[in-house]
Amino acid sequence: MKSVQDATNKVPWGTGAAKSLFQPVSVAICQYDAGATGPTYANVTTKRSGAQATGLFALVNAAKPVAKKPEFCTKELGPTWVLRFTDNDRGVLSYTVEAFGCRHLVATGLEGQGKPGVLPAPRQATPELIKSLGLR
Repeated sequence: MKSVQDATNKVPWGTGAAKSLFQPVSVAICQYDAGATGPTYANVTTKRSGAQATGLFALVNAAKPVAKKPEFCTKELGPTWVLRFTDNDRGVLSYTVEAFGCRHLVATGLEGQGKPGVLPAPRQATPELIKSLGLR
């Protein structure tokens, strides 16, 4: 969980693309518990493909970019998800989604040959996005 939080915290706010042009064909979703440690921190993993992946990506893209990282957030700890979208060329675009506090929605990596290096701008997860991930 610490590596997921570290990747989220190091992303600069106020930079990046307003919308991602990535064309996903599938997504792997890992749910992390806030208080978990060791090898059991990712307690649920699911996969979605086709229209489900495209629909989830549309919810991610629908959130508006936030220029400044929110400073005052609630302290409750809920689940965090890592979404790894894959396209036809085996490129991978990774996002972290927090369902608590300031509800950070941050692109943390873009891997793959020939993929543009500009990540989408950080934003806040919408209630619709969090609901679509479900509390599993």
